[in-house]
Amino acid sequence: MSNLSFRSSQPDRWNSPRPYSDPSMRLLHHGKIQPMETPGFLARLFGRV
Repeated sequence: MSNLSFRSSQPDRWNSPRPYSDPSMRLLHHGKIQPMETPGFLARLFGRV
């Protein structure tokens, strides 16, 4: 094994939690939550989500 270690002056991005974001600010920034799949023709026709 190697005895080398990696040092950085900045904290690791994976270990530091993200700051709290207000849901209304997220909505303003990113817009409405979109479905993963777009509904098909019949689902749109009959109004199913």
